[in-house]
Amino acid sequence: MRIEEIIESPFIPLSVILRTHAARRGDAIAMADETSWISWGDLDRMLDRVAAALQREGVQANEPIAIAASNAVNTGLAFLGALRAGAVAAPLTSTAAPATVLAMLADSTSRVLLLDKAMADGLAGLPFPEHVKRVALDDSDGGLPFSQWIAPEGAQPEERLPRPEDPFNIIYSSGTTGSPKGIVQSHQMRHEYVRRGLGSGFDDNSATICSTPLYSNTTLVSFLPTLTAAGKVVLMKKFDARGFLELSQRERVTHAMLVPVQYRRIMEVPDFDSFDLSSYRLKTCTSAPFPAWLKADVLKRWPGGLVEGYGLTEGGATTNLVAHEYPDKLHTVGRPSPGHVIKIIDEEGNELPQGEVGEIVGRSPIMMNGYHGQPAKTREMEWFDKDGNRYLRHGDVGKFDEDGFLILMDRAKDMIISGGFNIYPTDLEAELTRQSAVKEAAVVGIPSDQWGETPLAVIVLADPSADPEAIRAEANRALGKTQRIARIEVVDELPRNPIGKVLKRELRDHFGGNPIAQAPVADSPIPDSKENTHA
Repeated sequence: MRIEEIIESPFIPLSVILRTHAARRGDAIAMADETSWISWGDLDRMLDRVAAALQREGVQANEPIAIAASNAVNTGLAFLGALRAGAVAAPLTSTAAPATVLAMLADSTSRVLLLDKAMADGLAGLPFPEHVKRVALDDSDGGLPFSQWIAPEGAQPEERLPRPEDPFNIIYSSGTTGSPKGIVQSHQMRHEYVRRGLGSGFDDNSATICSTPLYSNTTLVSFLPTLTAAGKVVLMKKFDARGFLELSQRERVTHAMLVPVQYRRIMEVPDFDSFDLSSYRLKTCTSAPFPAWLKADVLKRWPGGLVEGYGLTEGGATTNLVAHEYPDKLHTVGRPSPGHVIKIIDEEGNELPQGEVGEIVGRSPIMMNGYHGQPAKTREMEWFDKDGNRYLRHGDVGKFDEDGFLILMDRAKDMIISGGFNIYPTDLEAELTRQSAVKEAAVVGIPSDQWGETPLAVIVLADPSADPEAIRAEANRALGKTQRIARIEVVDELPRNPIGKVLKRELRDHFGGNPIAQAPVADSPIPDSKENTHA
């Protein structure tokens, strides 16, 4: 099956595509991890065995199958095998607290959990639901060993081809804003993702490193196009910068999807320039703010193109910044993708003109069906224009520049309202990280007797001997009077979720317990005041 045929087709089930590739690619490697690999021919046969085993368990069409395991070949087989069975892949956030994993398992309604030993050990001692069968993907004692559970060689499952609107997977939100929600994505939505991704130079000779977990949409938007193009996926169980570079060189990697913190750690490897990365065609980035200076460094020192994608796991609309074509737009996240529409609205839901700052809403062919079992939460995400078109709220504040490139100001929930003025933490973070002594910075709003909220900066030092108060003073000299940082705290590292997003909620909870004392009247945030320290 040609890539052009897949791109041009309105819909082809993934299992059909994979079976077609297997017949042609045979002994070529389809997936690999640190200790094992599987050919295309064996991949197809193993997916049949997994699917047949699930159907033997009584799994019905469109029934969720829970997976909680680190990146490995068998984890990939569980995900793809669930789809071949006609079921829904429900990868759980295996790095979450065990009680949260059990809550996701209950939400998914799955009767089968495919897990590994690390996950089984984490769940030990907790009340595990008796009706859920546990299968140990790594053949450990965490459940029925996978090698014993799968159907015999040569097993053939009942063919259950999906309709475009049927659910493909349930992805659980990162939980940075509260309890994770199950995001239901359809087969049609996934096909649209793949069609868009295949235009990025994927083919039989593609090799993609997946260094973020398979439960993340960030991973799936590179994992699935690579396999759809009959390329090779290399799964990293745990990311480390030097290991990534060594793997890239050894496997002649062509594609990688990374989050910003991974790019930073890779570029900081002292002998980065000694690695042969000439095989790279394209690198992509998503999931968290990608500083312009870091994009510039990647463009300068790492062969191949660089594209930043902005969007939601839920769908909505996406933008793409083709950084190697628009090096003067690195402060933006690019323009909306073809067929994607983004609007900027005010607090009352009215559309705003170009250049105005407001909430981002979007619509496109890649929009979730809804949150699993939570119709009220789904409705909260929706906004409808005057013609009744459905948009999804992105939860971000931004504006379009004069060329139609989207500039992100901040997460709506992270915006600080101090003395009636809006403060965007990203502006303050950018000012702090301009100083060579600051490696990373996160700014959050904490209670203030005088202003309601005031900015607190939490930083990681590049120079341990640097004076935090001098850093704060230098930043405040450059910031506007309404933006002044009230306090600075130093930590060894910022709290992040597994795909690199800073957990600002944790910072607010940890540092924001006591309101900042009332500042002198002279330090009012009113613009015509002489000074504003937000102290």
